[in-house]
Amino acid sequence: MILNGHVNSEYTDDAKYWPIFEAAEALGTPIYLHPQGPSKGLIGPLLERGLDGAVFGFGVDTGLHLLRLIVMGMFDRYPKLKFIVGHGGEALPYWAYRLDYMHAAGIRSGRYEFLKPLALPISGYFKRNIYVTFSGVAWEPAIQFCRSTLGIDRIMYAMDYPYQYQADEVAAQDAMAMSAPDKKAFFQTNAEKVFDL
Repeated sequence: MILNGHVNSEYTDDAKYWPIFEAAEALGTPIYLHPQGPSKGLIGPLLERGLDGAVFGFGVDTGLHLLRLIVMGMFDRYPKLKFIVGHGGEALPYWAYRLDYMHAAGIRSGRYEFLKPLALPISGYFKRNIYVTFSGVAWEPAIQFCRSTLGIDRIMYAMDYPYQYQADEVAAQDAMAMSAPDKKAFFQTNAEKVFDL
């Protein structure tokens, strides 16, 4: 199932959308959180400088959406739910340390009444519920970082076709410094497992 970002500028962390996630978990159906243009509340400053699309805005909006779902406890409520996020995890894996630290600090401070402790740190959901593809980010340092921090079973090859189609991406990624079993997981078996192929 594909969830193309927000719904008319409303993110799906609102409980009225959660029956969708409940059904997906019950069916074992993964949800791919795919970018679209940023929400009305986010687009202004991005649009002013031409940063609203794939260059930055898509990732910012999609990463924000996923974080909202995590901090509102959606993955605690549906612990077997599988989510897929592209473009190297929309940069969230690289923020993991700070996200974990500052979220815990926010909980301790009691600044937001609605913010409750989670079963896992934010990064824990990337290791339990979330799979990262590298559509549009065919860059070995990013792939290797996610492999080392999330685990080989959490990352998958993807091509951002037809928007960013570079035939040499496959050869470049095939040449990565990675064992043959890890490459097979990255290119094939992780997807087979996630999509029950």
